[in-house]
Amino acid sequence: MTGKVTLYFSDISGSKEIKKRQMRIRTVLEGQKIPFEIVDVAQDNEALGKMRELVDDEEALAPQIVNGSTYCGTFEEFETAIEQETLREFLRLK
Repeated sequence: MTGKVTLYFSDISGSKEIKKRQMRIRTVLEGQKIPFEIVDVAQDNEALGKMRELVDDEEALAPQIVNGSTYCGTFEEFETAIEQETLREFLRLK
């Protein structure tokens, strides 16, 4: 059984690379018509804490992708899943 895909995001990141990664994830999910929720951790310390708990890394930064309470993986793993055409498995949708 799958939960809901959530993209933990930071709307005020100063890093162009992080902004590009966040936009890439959003574009892919929207293009694949995969429903997802965005949680802006820059605006909510509780959300930041929850993201870090789910990722099991007290220093984790956005973007992070989870499905329900299951951490899906890193941005690099997301990219690999796209290349290998295993995105739905990566997102725990299959």
